[in-house]
Amino acid sequence: MLLFKIPKAELNQLNKTFLRKVGIFIGFILILYFDGTSFSKNVIDSQIPINILALLSFLWMYKRAYPRTRKLMIYAVFLGLLGEYFFSIYLGMYTYRLENVPWYVPLGHAALYGRVFIFSKDPLARKHHKAIEHFFALIIMIFAIVYLVFFDDIFGFLMTILVFLLLYKRPKDRLYFYTMYIVVALLEIGGTAFGCWKWPPIAFNVFEFLPSNNPPSGISLFYFLLDIWCFLFYIIFHQKVWRRFRQIKQYNDIKNT
Repeated sequence: MLLFKIPKAELNQLNKTFLRKVGIFIGFILILYFDGTSFSKNVIDSQIPINILALLSFLWMYKRAYPRTRKLMIYAVFLGLLGEYFFSIYLGMYTYRLENVPWYVPLGHAALYGRVFIFSKDPLARKHHKAIEHFFALIIMIFAIVYLVFFDDIFGFLMTILVFLLLYKRPKDRLYFYTMYIVVALLEIGGTAFGCWKWPPIAFNVFEFLPSNNPPSGISLFYFLLDIWCFLFYIIFHQKVWRRFRQIKQYNDIKNT
């Protein structure tokens, strides 16, 4: 495996970078317990404090982010909120505990978007991106197959296949989306286990030929939509920067031919 060919010192540094940039969301899984069914029924409904904590965490991450990442995070909050209402409230693709859209969800989308983006642009991560991608792809395949075999998660498995197909001709995006897939999967497992939200037994609670686990494995597919729309918004509102970027890219392409 390519990952084990990375020098030990650099591998340790990669682990530290991953935990520093993205590991905060693994800790957030534990916080989801306090918005779950057990805690809310037996102790107190604490969704509002969690929303406030999410807002403060978002502001902290926003302050530490690069200028471009900050703009993408703002777009992600707006688009994430629209997407949550569309997929959850309108389409019934999944349902939150209080049948609402908690504030921490679109804020979490944006924060996750920003932190994974920063990790994917880290110089050491870029240096060893192929090794990381191969390792993450293996984890994703095992995860999706286990869900398919043991939980009849056809819906999630098909979404996972689409993730790989969409990335087939987008090698520069693989590190970002493979990382996103894994973190989203962990958050989904924690959120559904605690009862913060739930997925129906079939896709969109409509398509009986697409059985789904709670949660389905490949839900990160929808982060492609978030990424595409954030990218489009960035181009629309920063056309001068985008034109300069294209000119630099064209110059480098000509230089390298």
